Amino acid sequence: MKTSIATVSISGELPDKLSAIARAGFNGVEIFENDFLAFDGSPADVGRMVRDSGLEISLFQPFRDFEGMPASHRQRTFDRAERKFDIMQELGTDLLLVCSNVSTLALGGIDRAADDFRELGERAQKRGLRVGYEALAWGKHINDHRDAWEIVRRADHPAIGLVLDSFHSLSRRIDINSIRSIPKEKLFIVQLADAPQIDMDLLYWSRHFRNMPGEGDLPVVDFTAAVADTGYDGYFSLEIFNDQFRGGSAQSIAADGHRSLIYLGDRVRRLTGAGTSQIEAIPDRIDVKGVAFVEFSADEADALNLGVLLTTLGFTRLAEHRSKKVALFQQGDIRIIINTESSGYAHAAFKAHGTSAYAVALVVDDANAALARALALGAEPFRQPVAPGELEIPAIRGIGGSLIYLVDDASNLGRFHQIDFDPIGLDFEELPRPAGLKSVDHLAQTVPYDQMPTWLLFYTSIFRADKTPVVDIVDPSGVVRSQVIENASGTLRITMNGAENNATLAGHFLAEKLGSAVQHIAFASSDIFASATALEANGFRSLRISPNYYDDVEARFGLEPEFTERLRSHNILYDRDDHGEYLQLYSTTFGEGFFFEVIERRGYRGYGAANAIFRIAALKKDIRRAT
Repeated sequence: MKTSIATVSISGELPDKLSAIARAGFNGVEIFENDFLAFDGSPADVGRMVRDSGLEISLFQPFRDFEGMPASHRQRTFDRAERKFDIMQELGTDLLLVCSNVSTLALGGIDRAADDFRELGERAQKRGLRVGYEALAWGKHINDHRDAWEIVRRADHPAIGLVLDSFHSLSRRIDINSIRSIPKEKLFIVQLADAPQIDMDLLYWSRHFRNMPGEGDLPVVDFTAAVADTGYDGYFSLEIFNDQFRGGSAQSIAADGHRSLIYLGDRVRRLTGAGTSQIEAIPDRIDVKGVAFVEFSADEADALNLGVLLTTLGFTRLAEHRSKKVALFQQGDIRIIINTESSGYAHAAFKAHGTSAYAVALVVDDANAALARALALGAEPFRQPVAPGELEIPAIRGIGGSLIYLVDDASNLGRFHQIDFDPIGLDFEELPRPAGLKSVDHLAQTVPYDQMPTWLLFYTSIFRADKTPVVDIVDPSGVVRSQVIENASGTLRITMNGAENNATLAGHFLAEKLGSAVQHIAFASSDIFASATALEANGFRSLRISPNYYDDVEARFGLEPEFTERLRSHNILYDRDDHGEYLQLYSTTFGEGFFFEVIERRGYRGYGAANAIFRIAALKKDIRRAT
């Protein structure tokens, strides 16, 4: 699959853009005219920079307001085209994009436009160049790729072909089956972009809200499958206009773009089998069977305090690592590891972020296949030395420099504990009372809002999981955008919370941790009232919820007073959806905003978003009391 991206898609000056595009692994680059005009060097200089970066120029664009101009303006349009051809020859590219005319002077008529393109094709062919015609969704007369194709067909010139852009076709809901009848040799380049589904002016939507394939709501996979069915073997190029991307990291956005194209190609290959010769085969998306363990980095003092908190939650300290200062706590199928090493990656994570859940291990069928897919999609591998005889677990880097370990099914997890850990002697009279916590229900990761698309794409492209629609979480000091990555079985659930300012609890956590991290871990219970009773017996201190909440929740859901009183006595929050009930119990904060949650799902499929404002208000009060 030949991959390309337009320079307009990422931030920075032209040399920085080319460097980021090359490092991300693209084969080609579209030179957007404004990026060229803002650069001080000559076209030849730009061409050399591109080739020195290991890229080729897939397209020079755009050439506007060409076809259908009145006689008084027609010659001028051809003069302008000749100037573009001069630049292209110096750049070292052979393809120019002409977008459909939006000028108020433009005259309609398929044959008139075809005549213009036939003449333009003659001029381009004499220079060894080609011209691709694209239907803008807001073009005055031509705003449908079917009409653009008819003009190309009637022009009937080898130097004139069609440019397809997924946004222009999908935003107007044009039947994509029409693509399948276009001869592949007349498809000169295919541009791809996704977008959230928003009801607004097409031009404004396009210029501000495009995003990478897989990050939006448009059926880009179906569009690309239709293209692949033609046998097309040219560039698939990203043309993304997005305000956040323009202000973001060029390297990060370019990496996202390349990942999106590899993921898209893999989905098309699996969907249709079309174009398989052009799309490299990689392992399928990975099924996650559960969370094997969560590992914290800490110093000795915080490790002691965290251990005490885990004990009140009913966890037992079961084992210690044979060669490292690492302790293993367990309850049910939940394993928490606390690492207090004074060297190595865990120590570096502690120095950078303080005590944090810096690593998560996911149980998969085939860790090596999972690693291969992740690497093919641009994930960064992680390795560090292990002592002789100890297991080396495949890992990749995740959010905020965190680690994601990939563990082969439960049996290999058992080997890991047997080989790397020694059990410790237990005084059964002093063991905490088990609280009935069974498994990790979900992890909550907090990121800057502008990084959410990056990490949503990261997870959904590697693992067999989907993202939910955006939910606004109301914080007394602002709004946090939240989306969930989850699989059908519920064995992988990650809530992604995007903070836009430091006044929110999520923003405060980001500022204190100096970057993205896991902010809370939710444990599943089958009987939250029994769990709450056990927790209290262990000395657990739950987050105090305002008594006013319970009066409202009783009236809102029509709860029995006795049930409401049970909720109130244990500081349990309540929600309900069409599928069932949800009960939530929180710890107080550990450090600057981290906390644990205990939940019971009674068929409920959400995450208690309606209760977030009350939980956040209570957590903020707890932080203030602690300071």
